[in-house]
Amino acid sequence: MPTREQFGRYLEEFTVGEVIKHWPGRTVTEADDVLFSMLTMNHHPLHSDAQYAAATQFGQRVVPGPFVFSLVIGMTVPVISGKAIANLSTTDMVHSKPVFHGDTLYAVTEVLDIRESRSQPDRGIVTVRTQGINQRDETVIEFTRQAMIPKRPTA
Repeated sequence: MPTREQFGRYLEEFTVGEVIKHWPGRTVTEADDVLFSMLTMNHHPLHSDAQYAAATQFGQRVVPGPFVFSLVIGMTVPVISGKAIANLSTTDMVHSKPVFHGDTLYAVTEVLDIRESRSQPDRGIVTVRTQGINQRDETVIEFTRQAMIPKRPTA
């Protein structure tokens, strides 16, 4: 069983240019779509009405973008932000392809920048770019985020 120490990384464990392939992937189900849409009050028929969606350019229901983002960022937590003090920002988000029921998503993250905090010497900020990729190796979402990460405790 993993211990608290094994979950996430300290600032010193990140390397600029490092590419992290997060595993396992996750297959999106109809239940995911409907439950997320109803929990978040997103009643757009593109997510819940098969007849309506069949008449759109997609020809089928589309999984909500906020669910795709939540799933992909969640895949990164054990490695990227498992020890985070705070998630500071998410920027430059692009949904480049739709996600449908039955699609399997994976996440890949590149470490863009690491810097020590200017005001608190026990932490720093890591900037990463994450892509959500489907089973056809198509990028469906990408975004940049910054997380405040603690430094390794000194003895």
